[in-house]
Amino acid sequence: MTNYHAAAGQDFHRFLDWYRELYADDVLAVKEELGADQDATALVWQLAAQGRHPLLWCDNVRGLGARLATNVFACRTRVGRMLGVPPEGIHAEYQARSRRLLEPRIVGNGPVLDSVQTEGIDLRTLPMLRHFATDRGPYITNAIFIAEHPDTGAGNMSYHRSMLHSPTEIATSLHSRGHLWRLLQLAKERGRPLPVAMVIGAHPLFMLAGAARVPFGVDERHVAGGLLGAPLDVVRTPVHGLAVPAHAEIVLEGVIDPDAQVEEGPFGEFSGYSSDRSTNNLFRVQAVLRRRDAILVDVVGGNSAEHLNLGRIPRESEMVEKLRERFPSVTAVHYPSSGTHFHAYVAVKQMRPGEARQVMLGLLGWDPYLKTVVAVDDDVDVTRDEQVLWAMATHMQPHRDVVVVDGLPGSALDPSASGIGTTSRMGIDATRGADFDGVRALVGADAMARAAAMLARHL
Repeated sequence: MTNYHAAAGQDFHRFLDWYRELYADDVLAVKEELGADQDATALVWQLAAQGRHPLLWCDNVRGLGARLATNVFACRTRVGRMLGVPPEGIHAEYQARSRRLLEPRIVGNGPVLDSVQTEGIDLRTLPMLRHFATDRGPYITNAIFIAEHPDTGAGNMSYHRSMLHSPTEIATSLHSRGHLWRLLQLAKERGRPLPVAMVIGAHPLFMLAGAARVPFGVDERHVAGGLLGAPLDVVRTPVHGLAVPAHAEIVLEGVIDPDAQVEEGPFGEFSGYSSDRSTNNLFRVQAVLRRRDAILVDVVGGNSAEHLNLGRIPRESEMVEKLRERFPSVTAVHYPSSGTHFHAYVAVKQMRPGEARQVMLGLLGWDPYLKTVVAVDDDVDVTRDEQVLWAMATHMQPHRDVVVVDGLPGSALDPSASGIGTTSRMGIDATRGADFDGVRALVGADAMARAAAMLARHL
């Protein structure tokens, strides 16, 4: 499989040209005029209903002021192509690359500096889409915030939904209360605003690095270099000198005021529900950097395949590595789209009684988003919901095989969780126990081959 970086570097435009040349059948170029109010989301939903998840390229979106690329991460085969591996190799390749931390390379110029504006800023000219009828308004869904620790200079990258608040201000939510929130509290303790830069559109592997799960103090820009296979080229922003991708489409620079509170939300979140749970933070923009031919690289919101894949591939990769290091009996792990970020399936070839339960408790403890883990035997395909449900129906006794733990921290965006953000978690052991009584009904390989050949002749 062709490795992307060797072909085209760190530029989304070159990535798109490369991908369209090699995999034209996986790119849907929309010639008809679209509106900026829900049309792109509606297309993605209609395609998904047909089992299709192409990269969408739309160069005629009314009033947008930019060409549109979206649904980039909706297909795991496409993500695998970015990394040069088949879908089943994504976890190992992501982990291997993300561990090879490469310090960014500061360069003197780059396309994002084609236009640098520090006076007369009007954010109403930015390209934004409204994704759902229930959204408060148009949103920037591909908003990767970059901040740097004031003492160590270590950077942090993370996604935060963002909407226009005024011609010079953005309302955003740090509801994950992750590393950016921690840096904001540090700034508040020192009585200062937090300098940040928002990257709107860059190379897909940079975007994947923005979702990386790393300890506080590990710079995701170094992870981006590892994923790309070369140091990330960065330029300094004009006001605060933050290092941002030289090939980014658009960058906003400014400060988050730790004391300002503004209205933000509702927005269609990964749960499939519209959420107004927000930290209501205010980002005051002091500079706008934009390449001359900027593309709006959008991330489809809600419980779309893109939104879920982008968030969970780094989580899955970490969890698979942790589980296999501790439990060699684990043969497969899958986070199904049907469970948003809250479910995981794990296949186990048990070496001793109770091992499946130990695996489930490990996953439930390690991954703060998970509410339900289902363990199945290694002959069950965890990528297919119907097979996992069959295992639950035929292998599991609720009084014996369900483990529930209450009062644990959960996702702030889980609409069923308490207002203080706690949740219960459940493990379902759907493996065949020692007293299981059944022989699986199978069709012989020869008969299956004859049937396949017969159908092939008649289709």
